[in-house]
Amino acid sequence: MSDVNGNSVGHEAASDFVFDMRSLSRQAGSYRDETRVASAPEGLKTGLAEVPAGADVSLDLRFEAVSEGVLVTGTAVAPLAGECARCLDPLTSEVEVSIQELYRYLPEAGTDDDEEEEDHFLDGDRLDTEPAFRDAVVLALPLSPLCRDDCPGLCTECGAKLAEAGPDHGHGEKIDPRWGALRQLDISDRED
Repeated sequence: MSDVNGNSVGHEAASDFVFDMRSLSRQAGSYRDETRVASAPEGLKTGLAEVPAGADVSLDLRFEAVSEGVLVTGTAVAPLAGECARCLDPLTSEVEVSIQELYRYLPEAGTDDDEEEEDHFLDGDRLDTEPAFRDAVVLALPLSPLCRDDCPGLCTECGAKLAEAGPDHGHGEKIDPRWGALRQLDISDRED
């Protein structure tokens, strides 16, 4: 529904993750495949990795009408940006997630339907896949991303990148100053 200026009324603005389910006609067994590029929502991040807001997300989804609602299955691929947990270099990659979620039809007024908090519902004929996408991506983001699997990290003494420092990088033998006084003891003349 639109007002005289063409603005959407009664529903929030459509998102790239919202799909119209009228073509399924609530007939169990009917399905539709859809491929779409969506803009990543904000807030998809962990400490060192994130899906940049507004980045292109490739969605490849199947919508299948079942008696309880619409079953959504498919995959989403999104770019990943972050920082290596070992050497702190910037990194880019991608994250691919599987989505499988049942969106239930809203119960009719006056029916006693046990609703679970985790249930997702259709909003009329609209199905919003963003919550399922968000859950899948946040769980798939690496907590300790690496620029490469064998990244040696940083030197604990000077902070130099060990990959660039070379095999002869070292700082000599360092002794904890608390044990320094023991170096002065001569235990070679000790009798047993």
